[in-house]
Amino acid sequence: MDKGFEKEGFETLKIKRSVAIEFRKFSKMLLKSQSMTLLLMMEFFNENGISPTESIGPNMETLEKRISLLIKKRMNGMIAIMKDIEKNQTKPTVTMLQSLFEQAEPPKQKLILEKNRPEIKEVRFQKIKRPRTDE
Repeated sequence: MDKGFEKEGFETLKIKRSVAIEFRKFSKMLLKSQSMTLLLMMEFFNENGISPTESIGPNMETLEKRISLLIKKRMNGMIAIMKDIEKNQTKPTVTMLQSLFEQAEPPKQKLILEKNRPEIKEVRFQKIKRPRTDE
């Protein structure tokens, strides 16, 4: 029995044999009773504003627009979450690690091979001062 409809009685509808056969196949495919299948179909048409006699073309465009809006909203939400994570988690962690590495950097020491010797300038030529003879 269908949930929620146990106490209701059955009513007969007059439909053509070929239509009844196709409808029963469709109901079996959905794994629903014939009553529930018909109810689901009517609810679908009413909720989506679709008429079985109209073309679905323009209505599909509106459905696509709705879906694209939902996707854009969700993408914007994801971007906001990622920016928040970057701002509150990633950047502070990076700055903390950088400050640790800057403090842990050993001071530059002179190489062992270097010697501290005063530089001796070697003088090869000297200018000799001669007294002036013009006087």
